[in-house]
Amino acid sequence: MFDTDHLPGRTLRTAAGREYLFCSGTGYLGMARSPAFAALLAEGLARYGTNYSSSRRSGVQLNIFAEAEAHLASWASTAGALTVSSGYLAGQMAVAALAGAGRFEYAPGTHPAAWLAGQAAPAPPGPHAAWASGLLARLAAGAPGPVVIVSNSLDPLRLEPYDFAWAAHLPPGRPTTLLLDDSHGLGLTGRAGAGVATLLPALPPHVRLVVVGSLGKALGVPAGVVLADAAFITQLRGSPFFGASSPAVPAYLWAFLAAEGAGLYAEARQRLGSLTAQFAAAVGPLGLFCHQPGFPVFYTEANALAPFLEARGILISSFAYPTPADACITRVVLNALHTVADVALVASACQAFAAVR
Repeated sequence: MFDTDHLPGRTLRTAAGREYLFCSGTGYLGMARSPAFAALLAEGLARYGTNYSSSRRSGVQLNIFAEAEAHLASWASTAGALTVSSGYLAGQMAVAALAGAGRFEYAPGTHPAAWLAGQAAPAPPGPHAAWASGLLARLAAGAPGPVVIVSNSLDPLRLEPYDFAWAAHLPPGRPTTLLLDDSHGLGLTGRAGAGVATLLPALPPHVRLVVVGSLGKALGVPAGVVLADAAFITQLRGSPFFGASSPAVPAYLWAFLAAEGAGLYAEARQRLGSLTAQFAAAVGPLGLFCHQPGFPVFYTEANALAPFLEARGILISSFAYPTPADACITRVVLNALHTVADVALVASACQAFAAVR
């Protein structure tokens, strides 16, 4: 545990004054420490103030909400989008609205943001592909009836590959909702970083797609979003979750649109993609990491890697998750603020670890 009074970015400086190369966190595109994004945010704050302390149902309607939501929907190729103050709220709002839409089927590892309150814990750990195969078999053999299928869009912890080709074969005869939490994909994966909605196969007509997620990871915007069909977005607008909660901070939404227009996100994605490929090529022969191509996170079962790298001035992600009683998850996380030399340094240290472990 390291105390600091500075937000880490490329590096972390502890309260004791020591500086480490920082390879942790979920700020993949480095926007929280980007001077260019900070300048856009400053302009947004000058326009909209530091917060909007009201309901979106009030008599004052700021156009920036509609503008940001129209852009998000177009970006992800969905009919509608709705922003809220956090990814967790987006997930809870969506699952609450779907509570009566059918029996819930959870994939292993589904984030708690998408758990329906009062329901049993999701499926036990296991391969995602095996779960999907079993789900298709159960749905094909079971009595007709609506179902809500809930899954993360990818595995950001152990980097198990997820393939949603099976969604094209969901059996007809029952209304089906596919709800995907894309918090770690939005901004990084899919067409122009638009996430899982642009990666899915063509879904059958009886399958409704709902994507929820945080904008606070790759995109650096403290907000959440629901991407779905227009009817579902209209339903959410009428919910108490939406009307009684604080909205996203308008200045951040303005900065998000401005950053998109200025190409900041595209440049950061390209830079991070190159760094990720560099690291993957350097450490691939070690057999040390699990890695999803193009994703800047590298998981290892060798928890001893963390103290080994720490002694060499490199901090990686290594802690029990999601509770203190759970197993330790150890990962090297790259971000777009890193340099080619940084990545070479981390790769060299990992190679040294592999040679002596």
